[in-house]
Amino acid sequence: MSADIDLLRIRDGQGNVFAHRRPVDFVFVTESEPQATNVAGFLADYRYADTSVTPVNGEFRVVATIVMSVEQQELLAVSGFMRCIAALFTVTYDGWGAPVVKSAS
Repeated sequence: MSADIDLLRIRDGQGNVFAHRRPVDFVFVTESEPQATNVAGFLADYRYADTSVTPVNGEFRVVATIVMSVEQQELLAVSGFMRCIAALFTVTYDGWGAPVVKSAS
């Protein structure tokens, strides 16, 4: 969770508008293709996120994308949920990423 807060602080310094909705990617990594497929399937089947599975350097990367704001309380809740999913499926949760959105003024 401290990594999430650190990233939010960096984005605050970049002028990010946290309330603006944007696609947020939550990333999982595993050496097992079946595990990657199971995580992606679970998140997609229950409509938690749009998902993709990509092989990268002998591992499988699952990207779960949710369109949401990145306000602290919302982001920490979803990131915590993704940590639980990672533990449930015994994969590594590699954090989140999203575009920085600045005020139009």
